[in-house]
Amino acid sequence: MRIAIFGGSFNPPHAAHQLVALYVLETQPVDEVWLVPVFAHPFGKPLAGFEDRVAMCELAAAALGGRARVSRAEQELASAPGFVASRTLDLIAHLAATGDELRLVIGADILHDTAKWYRWDEVARLAPPIVVGRGGYGETAGVGIAMPELSSTRIRELAAERRYDELRPLVPHAVLRYIAEHNLYAP
Repeated sequence: MRIAIFGGSFNPPHAAHQLVALYVLETQPVDEVWLVPVFAHPFGKPLAGFEDRVAMCELAAAALGGRARVSRAEQELASAPGFVASRTLDLIAHLAATGDELRLVIGADILHDTAKWYRWDEVARLAPPIVVGRGGYGETAGVGIAMPELSSTRIRELAAERRYDELRPLVPHAVLRYIAEHNLYAP
């Protein structure tokens, strides 16, 4: 199977994440897109609980049909002794063990940072990147589309202030209900 790996904090997943997944499913030679929430942020940023982020990703993926799934691979990696945070290569190597053909979905905004990634060349060899433009970061040659500029930070701020009317056009309805029902991102 050909799988596009779309990793991120998904804190929370928003409409641009859905658009990226749909874009990849509709334009790339892949069978499925897997949303892979990080278990722990590699730079120690605070996150909503892993189970909450998985649940929200499942709600966001459900709207895209059976070709979009959520993977708990980061949780599997976190069960290793001494785990702090996984690197992209750890995730790709873990998933490559299935024998599936992997691609890695990345934003064009991080292309200039790949020199800082742990063994980027190996990551790109095991899971050739699918690069998606990101609003607010200028044009990047060879990238077919730019997704809307949405900030998870701003979404969390609005959720903390319970400004749900302003969140409606930014967050999938089911995810917004989950945030409200579970009082996520409250101060």
